[in-house]
Amino acid sequence: NEYKSYLRMGILVKGEPLSWDATKSKADYIREHGIQQFISIYNKMKDKNYEVLKWGDEIEYLLFKFDHKKKRVYLHCKTKEYLEQLCHRNCTFDIPVTFVEEYGSFQIESTPNKPFLDGLEELNNVIRDMRHRRKELMLLMDEETEAVFTITNFPRLGCPGFSWPLATPSPTGNVSQSIFFPDECINPHPRFPNLTRNIRLRRGKKVEINVPIYKDANTLDPFDEFPDNPAAKKDHIYMDAMGFGMGCCCIQVTFQACDMDEARTLYDQLAVVSPIVMALSAASPIFRGYLSDVDCRWDVISAAVDDRTDEEMGKAPLKNNKFRINSSRYSCINSYLKSEKYSDIDPPYNKDFYQKLRDEGIDNLLAKHVAHLFIRDPISAFANRIDLNDKEDTDHFESLQSTNWQNMRFKPPPPNSDIGWRVEFRTIEAQITDFENAAFVAFCILLSRAIASFKCNFYIPLSLVHKNMERAQKRNAVLEEKFYFRKNIQCCSCECDAVVAEMTINEIINGNDEFPGICKLIRAYMSNMMDLEFLTATRICSYISLIQKRARGDLLTTAAYLRKFVTNHPLYKKDSVVSDEMTYDLMMEVKEITNGKAVPELLGDYRDISDSRDARFRRSSHNPKSQ
Repeated sequence: NEYKSYLRMGILVKGEPLSWDATKSKADYIREHGIQQFISIYNKMKDKNYEVLKWGDEIEYLLFKFDHKKKRVYLHCKTKEYLEQLCHRNCTFDIPVTFVEEYGSFQIESTPNKPFLDGLEELNNVIRDMRHRRKELMLLMDEETEAVFTITNFPRLGCPGFSWPLATPSPTGNVSQSIFFPDECINPHPRFPNLTRNIRLRRGKKVEINVPIYKDANTLDPFDEFPDNPAAKKDHIYMDAMGFGMGCCCIQVTFQACDMDEARTLYDQLAVVSPIVMALSAASPIFRGYLSDVDCRWDVISAAVDDRTDEEMGKAPLKNNKFRINSSRYSCINSYLKSEKYSDIDPPYNKDFYQKLRDEGIDNLLAKHVAHLFIRDPISAFANRIDLNDKEDTDHFESLQSTNWQNMRFKPPPPNSDIGWRVEFRTIEAQITDFENAAFVAFCILLSRAIASFKCNFYIPLSLVHKNMERAQKRNAVLEEKFYFRKNIQCCSCECDAVVAEMTINEIINGNDEFPGICKLIRAYMSNMMDLEFLTATRICSYISLIQKRARGDLLTTAAYLRKFVTNHPLYKKDSVVSDEMTYDLMMEVKEITNGKAVPELLGDYRDISDSRDARFRRSSHNPKSQ
């Protein structure tokens, strides 16, 4: 299994990155050829059909180093070394896996080596595959002082001395210019520093991230760390670098549909559910050493990659830019792909590109979707990947497609491959255990199959999905917020009138007197699988049970668990501060949970057995490949 060092269709590419000025000078060329590349894909693949659903997941890990004497824990900037080691040895276990670089030099992303197939028995393999991926990484580490965790963010990222080796921010450097985040913590592959620099240069200033602080009894009031910095808001945790967002971790699930029409259906229907899943998976209540008043990472990443100028944000008259743009590149989708009626946002789009797409026979909704993506500038380009064959390459299309990070992504087939039309679900926050991560992946897969099987109709006005995305991030949203959701979900027509109500997540997941609940749909779908093997059925039921119990409040979200640990810590002074020693204790707790500690309020009666003793196998006789 070779270590990947290219980024085409999401894989890292070797080459000389262009400066921002050079990229800007090529922007029109890249956009024009990107549109032509999409047209070429569409014409070749629009009628392509598959009999079998395929799917896969991506998990991002954080790497840690512990100093037990000092009671300190650091993000370990060792990605490059670990990936090189993985490259030079064979997979230790029976299930080959793939590891690739991520934004941070302390992050690694993993995927299955090949996609899973349609049968429900494949869901029984998800947790095994996830455990093997974690084990492969753990084999490289010192058991006492190093660790790999699936947590969404490191509580003290951006605090002095948060990384190992220790590094100092460079406010006058030429990459992020952050006062908190050292450039050494960015993956050294040219793509990542170049993205960081180009976003800053395009917007004309550093990114501005402000997260509301959690006001406890002794929190400063007002909380105002930087009174002389107009970018820093009062009563907010201020951050100023792309790394604060892209240094977070998540889970993404990609579905290959039977055809383009089914992919568009899944894109629309799952977009409505995505805020609900985000609230259920909430896992990031702490930023830059402070308890925040949010539980999710979404708006942090949105601000961290927001390259819009003041003109585009409506703060200045349009002069040098063409469009008012209502959202960051990282945002909720702005149009459905199969419903005109419920696409009520009317986002800006490039009218010339739209007409070109329409002239090629592409329908109104898909043409507007692509033309909207192409109002953006490309923010990363390589000198050796400019002059391309538009019928064989897709780099210019992907240059815009892959830097519009939305809650759902519609993914055309790559050229000259057997891959079909896909959609990517992008709102799941990383959970502590493989069991939880597998549960959320299984939930999404089962829901996609129930939608296709029962022809479910979740359409609500897209503006309400945007409101749900805002509500989903709030502290304890899973229990305290209500969300817009459709009650008449068995109305098959895309354009039939929706009966929309504000419901709790418990009502959406578990149902009420007027709404059956999503999990009832999933169980009905499972009941049709007459030959489902007992072990598979039992494991799937444990996954669905976890989701249902979180929705009811019987189990805590990861965010609630982490928040409770901090507020109950003997060193906590009710001032919202999460100190180095408190963070050390918190990460030791995460380590114990990862290693199998029973935590009934988080996991119920389930205990994840993927502990370090089992995981390593010690390259023993149980592992014939190590002999």
